[in-house]
Amino acid sequence: MMLFADRAEAGALLAERLRDARDPVVLALPRGGVAVAVPVARRLGAVLDVLVTRKIGYPGQPELGVGAMAEGGEPVFDLTLLRRLGLTPESVSDVVAQERRELARRVRVYRGERPLPPLRGRDVIVVDDGLATGGTARAALRAVATAKPATVTLAVPVGARETVASLREEADEVEVLLTPADFRAVGQWYERFDQLSDDDVLELLREARS
Repeated sequence: MMLFADRAEAGALLAERLRDARDPVVLALPRGGVAVAVPVARRLGAVLDVLVTRKIGYPGQPELGVGAMAEGGEPVFDLTLLRRLGLTPESVSDVVAQERRELARRVRVYRGERPLPPLRGRDVIVVDDGLATGGTARAALRAVATAKPATVTLAVPVGARETVASLREEADEVEVLLTPADFRAVGQWYERFDQLSDDDVLELLREARS
C-alpha cells in the first residue's frame, strides 16, 4: 500500500479524481485539510476557504471525542458512545459551550470578519487529510447541507473503511484514494505528517489566494 510523501502530494493526487468538478467551492477542514486542499483548489481553479470544526471531548478526557461541531451547524454526537459512557447530549453542554467559543475564536483567526463564500446552488467539495472516526467530517457535511448547495463531495486521501462507508450517506459523493484494511491512524499513511499551526494555515491560504 502506497504512502503519500506529504499532504501536498496527497492533494495533487486527489485533485486528479476531482477534475470533472464544475466551478466548485473547496472547503478545507483546518488544520491538516488545508494543506491537502490547496493543490485541489489550484488544479480545479476553485474558490478555497476553511470550514472550522471542533471535536467535543468526553469531560475529563478531552482526547476521547463524543461528538463534533462545525461553523454554521449544530453539534453532532456519537450517541452510541454517549450511551456507553452513561452520558446524554445535555450532560456535556458545558463542553459544547466551551468548544463553541473556541470555534468562534478560530473562525476569527482564519477569516476575520469575512463570511464563508456563498454555497447555495454551488458544488461544494469538503477536504480533509484523512478519516479516522469521521466525527468532524460528519459535522462539516451536515453544516454545509444547511446552506443548500447543489452537491456536496467529501474528498480525502485516506480513511478507515467503516468510516468511509458510514459517511457515504452524508454526501452526494465520497472520493478517497486509500481505504487500507490495517488502518490505525491517518498519519501512518504519510511519510511526512507534521502538525500545522494557525500561522501555517494562514500562510497556505495566502499562497492559495495569490
